[in-house]
Amino acid sequence: MKKMKELYLKLISYMKMHAKMRSIQMTIVISFTVISVCTMGLLSVTLYSRFVKQMQGMMVESAEQLLNQTSIKLETYLRGMRRISDAMYYSVIKNTDLAVDTLDAEMNLLYEANKDNLISIACYTNDGRLVAAAPVATEKENPDITNQKWFIDAMGQMENIHFSTPHVQNLFDNTSYRYYWVVSLSRAVELTDHGNSTLGMLLVDMNYSSIEQLLQKANTDNSSEYVYLMDSNGEIIYHPKQKLIYTSLFEENNLAAADYPDGSHQENFNGERRLITVKTVSYTGWKIVSVIPMSSFNMGLYGTRMFVIMLVALLILATIILNQLVSASIVKPLQKLNGSVKEWEAGNLNPDIYVGGTMEVEHLGKTLRATVEQLQQLMKDIVVEQEEKRKSELDALQSQINPHFLYNTLDSIVWMIEGERYEDAVFMITQLASLFRISLSRGRTIIRIEDEIKHARNYMNIQKIRYKNIFTVDFRIEEEILSYCTVKLIIQPLLENAIYYGVECMDGDGEIVVKGYRRGEDIYIEVCDNGLGMPGEMVEQLLTENNRVRKHGSGVGLINVHNRIRLRFGSPYGLEIESCPDEGTMVRIHLPGILYSAEAIEQLEGSRETQLREEEADE
Repeated sequence: MKKMKELYLKLISYMKMHAKMRSIQMTIVISFTVISVCTMGLLSVTLYSRFVKQMQGMMVESAEQLLNQTSIKLETYLRGMRRISDAMYYSVIKNTDLAVDTLDAEMNLLYEANKDNLISIACYTNDGRLVAAAPVATEKENPDITNQKWFIDAMGQMENIHFSTPHVQNLFDNTSYRYYWVVSLSRAVELTDHGNSTLGMLLVDMNYSSIEQLLQKANTDNSSEYVYLMDSNGEIIYHPKQKLIYTSLFEENNLAAADYPDGSHQENFNGERRLITVKTVSYTGWKIVSVIPMSSFNMGLYGTRMFVIMLVALLILATIILNQLVSASIVKPLQKLNGSVKEWEAGNLNPDIYVGGTMEVEHLGKTLRATVEQLQQLMKDIVVEQEEKRKSELDALQSQINPHFLYNTLDSIVWMIEGERYEDAVFMITQLASLFRISLSRGRTIIRIEDEIKHARNYMNIQKIRYKNIFTVDFRIEEEILSYCTVKLIIQPLLENAIYYGVECMDGDGEIVVKGYRRGEDIYIEVCDNGLGMPGEMVEQLLTENNRVRKHGSGVGLINVHNRIRLRFGSPYGLEIESCPDEGTMVRIHLPGILYSAEAIEQLEGSRETQLREEEADE
């Protein structure tokens, strides 16, 4: 083993030298490849970053253009509503004395001319009394005009025109029982009654659907990009997801956007980066807000990013191929030698080691070939040595069983002859002869379970005579397992221990039961007694090589049986012991389910050396 270790270390040294030489030869290839990849990567990242910035600038410009167009359309609409208010005030209200004439005719005419965009026009006194309204409608009972927000805002700043947020028109009864959403334009006006001027209020309710349709055109089908409208305080006037907002299924950062100046801004909202573009609408202080998630922008660049990645990958591949072609003439001998080493690593114990190339590589190949040959010879010597060692161990185990059993049986026969029990002695000799016929088994170690059970019965017949039937024996063997294979002389030592350690001192109350059955693919044979039993720590020592459980009887029988089964069938099989003081002992034999046949015998006995050789090679 020491020689093998030295050769192995020498081989590792040569392999490390080979790896070092290969790394030197590949330095040029790796260096030029790394430089090329880094240069192309840096160039690609730079160009891609500039392209992304340009695309982002174009996206901002597009959003601003959309907002400008929407703002112009909205301002045009609101300017029209303001002209209606101015026309009603300066052309009608200022020129009418309410004591002499009414506002109804002119107000109805103005309403009819703009009814597509209007819901109603109304004029009130400063105490909330209705002066005139169009279209003609019945005012709701006690509408409490003076406490409504549009009235309070207009009275608070009389010189300005005020626009409200969307709300349901709730001043007049509608014969169609429909409820209209409106945006109210309100302003303080001067009313004339009997030549005296009094303060009043002009209200123009614009149809909210007109504003809604205008902003719907600004929103695309892409739900991730949208435009919404809010007042200067951040209260939403229109939003494409307004219903979701009302039901708390969607959130908008409108309060923060109300503080943004006109232009583009980036924000993080609910864990998402967004590009926000704001445009203020004239006259009203309303703000149109465009929202574009950065993820949408990144998805738009996916195709470009993939093109750049593919282009860089192709350039890198071309560079690697070119470098490989240049260095192929240098590394080819080393690659062949490396292929020989890989073939050996893959399990080929007789590889064709390449010898050629430069002087250094040729010398390495010759040395490696000589090392492989030495290792092969050394492995053969070790396999032969281990085979002889295993055979010697098996023979030694077998010899521990036979002399011990023969000694005990002859001792019983002598005891019977001295007691002039000649017939019993003859019977025991006959049973002993049958035992030896089965034990010999033409030199085979593997026999049928049927023969092993017969051997056990003969043995118990001998022991029952010797002990004058102070115990009973019951064999419960399933018929189907009798034709399976077993190692010979494995039940008899267990029976012997059951007698000596279990039922010998029970004065006729001893019971020994032998069970045989199949579970799944394996065979189990149990030897049970109702004897004295033993504590758990003693059970744990019984199947150890250095156990100190040594009394009369077999003594070494259990460990020998256990080792013989494991040597023949492998480590998953052998003996299992269960015992408790004063409750008896059960020893279970675990065997593989192999039908007895010439092929099975040849495989178990004739091919065991091959199996041992493979196990030794694995170790």
